[in-house]
Amino acid sequence: MGFIKNNLANALTLANLFAGCIGAIHLILGDYQTTAICLILSSIFDFFDGFVARAVKSNSNLGLQLDSLADMVSFGLIPGLTMYKALEPFGAELLGIHFPFEIKYIGLIVTTFSCLRLAIFNLDEEQRYYFKGLNTPTNTVLLFGLYYAFKETGSFSFLFENSLLLVILSLLTSWLLISPIKMMAMKFKSKALKDNYPKVVLLVGGIAILVIFQIVGIPMLVIYYILVSLIFQRQLK
Repeated sequence: MGFIKNNLANALTLANLFAGCIGAIHLILGDYQTTAICLILSSIFDFFDGFVARAVKSNSNLGLQLDSLADMVSFGLIPGLTMYKALEPFGAELLGIHFPFEIKYIGLIVTTFSCLRLAIFNLDEEQRYYFKGLNTPTNTVLLFGLYYAFKETGSFSFLFENSLLLVILSLLTSWLLISPIKMMAMKFKSKALKDNYPKVVLLVGGIAILVIFQIVGIPMLVIYYILVSLIFQRQLK
């Protein structure tokens, strides 16, 4: 019984990794719908591994390392592959210039910076009630959410029909991952409204966006999250 208690959280982390691996494979194959399901599962496992670890008091250095390694696949490799797939139709051409390599590989810069982001986060002890930079799961929701909405509804076609905008998006989100900008974390210091006003604004606005725009609202929700975080920079501490 003690073995199960001590390793349940790690099992959930490995489930996150397993789902992420399957999602990455299906994204390469062009099956973005299965990837979406896998990302949902990875997010659920990623949430509950920490919750279970705290509940049964089984936090460990092993769990910390496993969590980052699993996130590297689910929320590091998959967003990079998303941009890889988005840029794939453009071949080796950008701005009328023919490069000696296919520009789809630029999308993998997102994966590179996701790795850097996770390493920095593991060493930073400040990020308890806020994040420094955009966290990897949120970045994944933004990039894959845009791609999924485009595939499902044709939304954001202006973005996916323009290779330059896709390259800029890859570089911008890579920077956001390691930027010094404070991003809101949904952890509550107290029950007082004054301490949680930014979170209330995010929650109410986020629900409205999802209700009104549905699938298209998923990436819009991340953009809204970034804007709210920027507006309330001084309150994030």
